[in-house]
Amino acid sequence: MNTDDTNNQSSTDTESFADLFQQSATKKKQRLEKGQRIDATVVSIANDILFLDVGDKSEGYLHKSELLDQDGNLTVAIGDTLKVYFLSAAKGEKLFTTRLGSGSVSTAHLEAAFEKSVPIEGQVEKEIKGGYEVKLAGNIRAFCPYSQMGLYRIDNPDEYIGQKHTFMIMELTEKGRNIIVSRRALLEREREQQREALQNTLQEGMTISGTITSIRDFGAFVDIGGVDGLIPISEIGWGRVEDINEFLHVGQQVETVVLSLDWDKQRIALSLKQTLADPWDTALEKFPPGSCHTGTVSRLTTFGAFVTLAPGIDGLLHISKLGGGRKLNHPREAVETGQQLEVRIEELDTGKKRASLDLAANPAEDDQGRADRDYQTYIEKPGTRSAGTMGSLGDLLQKELKKKKR
Repeated sequence: MNTDDTNNQSSTDTESFADLFQQSATKKKQRLEKGQRIDATVVSIANDILFLDVGDKSEGYLHKSELLDQDGNLTVAIGDTLKVYFLSAAKGEKLFTTRLGSGSVSTAHLEAAFEKSVPIEGQVEKEIKGGYEVKLAGNIRAFCPYSQMGLYRIDNPDEYIGQKHTFMIMELTEKGRNIIVSRRALLEREREQQREALQNTLQEGMTISGTITSIRDFGAFVDIGGVDGLIPISEIGWGRVEDINEFLHVGQQVETVVLSLDWDKQRIALSLKQTLADPWDTALEKFPPGSCHTGTVSRLTTFGAFVTLAPGIDGLLHISKLGGGRKLNHPREAVETGQQLEVRIEELDTGKKRASLDLAANPAEDDQGRADRDYQTYIEKPGTRSAGTMGSLGDLLQKELKKKKR
């Protein structure tokens, strides 16, 4: 081997070893700060304690009570990874938390929770001016304004009394004697994390479930997990919807189809009606051409009246069919919105979702055509007369020509 190559290799090895040594030394010098959030893995469970692998060949522990459901069952298992906050260290043991919970909490813990945005558990005690009194960690009083209790407007303030929730400390003064907390800030942070996950998974055409959060004249907003989508009023049902409240209510669980996604403008359009059976799929069976039905005039246009035969199925009654042979300037001269009519199906196109209608009182097209042909034959037949008349149209024309020649 070339001496220079050997020297270069030796130099490289030395530099690599130096880098590793420096990284190791730096790593050993790294210290967790109170309130610092890290990923930890559950390595064992003993009595009321969960032991965590927090990296760097060190362990921490977490009180089991933080991860029990309402029935007292543990919600994690060995091998699960958690987001935890560092609270304190004593005799080489590191205490972590997913939130500050019940039990004694020192001023130092409160300050760490405030500075590092560590969640803290509290119980809503009572309603006071402008919001609620909240007891944190069992014995510390705090104030939560109405606007900070949830993501949406509170219609019934009493519903929160006695409930336990997790809060963020937004203000901490007078050594912990004046504390303002927010549940909304924590919910918004969770929604942001959910929104990021949705951006990677949500696609147009997907069917998703959600909860109605508010209703407006133009549609209903749905929480689909981290973000709100809008069901426009036109997508509530296959039929015409005048009052959304007749179909939906706040808190209702719904299945919807994603129509469009615009993450830049944070707009998601949803459809409820696309999860329902399309009435046009069975329209031909219910409304075959030639059959007569009772319908309701839903709207008027300059060229005719639209008649609703069933929710989601409208047919067009052309203006020429409305005057009984009299020329109309507008359909309102013959019918009005909300009026019920007896109509006959002239044509039904399920592919284009169109139906052409006529008044049931008008002669059917075949009968009308036959009557027109019979009358045309009658007036064109020379010499045709009927009792009590002046003769055929041909006779009358001949008389007029003779008068002109004179």
